[in-house]
Amino acid sequence: MTKKPLSRGLIQVYTGDGKGKTTCSLGLALRAVGQGLKVLMLQFLKGRDTGEAQAAARLAPDMTLRSFGRPVLVNLKSPAPEDLALAREALDLAKEAVRAGEHDLVILDEINVALAYGLIPLEEVLEMLKTRPGWVEVVLTGRQAPPELIELADLVTEMRPLKHYYEAGIPARRGIEW
Repeated sequence: MTKKPLSRGLIQVYTGDGKGKTTCSLGLALRAVGQGLKVLMLQFLKGRDTGEAQAAARLAPDMTLRSFGRPVLVNLKSPAPEDLALAREALDLAKEAVRAGEHDLVILDEINVALAYGLIPLEEVLEMLKTRPGWVEVVLTGRQAPPELIELADLVTEMRPLKHYYEAGIPARRGIEW
C-alpha cells in the first residue's frame, strides 16, 4: 500500500473515569495501520506485559509500542525516583518522535495521569503539541486531562462509567483489560 501522509494532523484527548481510553486509541492505531500510516504508541506508567504490546509487535514495523513503567502500580502521591525517571524518558522520546514527524499517529497513553500528578511538566507537553509538524496526529489518554490540554485539543472524549463488572467482583481479565 502506498503511504499517503495525513493532510492535517489533529490533537485528540480520551479522558474520564470510564473504561476504554486505551482501547479506543488502539482501535484508532489499528485503523491507521490498515490505511498505511505509521503509528507510535508510548505508554506512561505501564510496565507489565499486555496484549496490546504483543499485538503491536505483530504489526511492526508499521506500529511500535514502548512502555515506560514498572510492573507495579505507581504511588501517584509520592512516586519513586524510578517512576519519575521513566515518565521523563517517555516524555523525551515523545517530544523527539513528534518533532521528527516520522510517525503519522503518536499515541501518548496515560500521559494525562502523569500530567495530573506532576510527574512531567504540562508546559513541555503543550509546547510539543503546538510545534508539531502539521501532519502528525497526537492522541493523549488517561484520567484527569488538564483543562489547558482540553482547550488545545481538537477532539475530547470523556469516558463515563454507567456500570462496570468490577463492582460485581469480576477482576481484570487477560485479553480484555490487559
